[in-house]
Amino acid sequence: MKNLLKGAALVAGLFISTQVVNAQQKIGHINSGEILQATADFKTAADQLKALTETKEKEFQGMVAEYTKKQTEYNEKLLNRSEANKATVDAELQTLAEGIRQIESRIQEIQRVSQEELGKKEQELFAPIQQKVMTAINAVAQEKGYAYILDLAAGSVIYFQGGEDVSADVKTKLGIK
Repeated sequence: MKNLLKGAALVAGLFISTQVVNAQQKIGHINSGEILQATADFKTAADQLKALTETKEKEFQGMVAEYTKKQTEYNEKLLNRSEANKATVDAELQTLAEGIRQIESRIQEIQRVSQEELGKKEQELFAPIQQKVMTAINAVAQEKGYAYILDLAAGSVIYFQGGEDVSADVKTKLGIK
């Protein structure tokens, strides 16, 4: 019986000491998305990505216009087809149909290539900014003695009470006002 009581006391002591240790850890929270968007580098990168997107969109619209023109030409020839010009018009329609298929294929290729280029450019532009923000977050956490920094932008925190918002400290570290 004495051993059982000693064991229970030991478990209770360990539990209490664990709670005391956990209570001493500082926990802060930030919104990394807000911080990221507040940087001057982010605005520059977003503008560059927007310009590239607009260029790709114009290229795509040009292909769509060409497709629409060929499709209209095909439909007009089809409407003007008669028994007298059937052989000639059928040959022209076949040529136009092949041209339309080629344009459709090019449009799909342009979309695929554009998405890849935009993804690579986005990664190229934003990865250094994200790294810079993460470095600042780590520096603030170490300077202020935080055990944990929770990122509200990641959506992984559904509830928090209190804590200290260290976003302002990270912005200061990055030189953002």
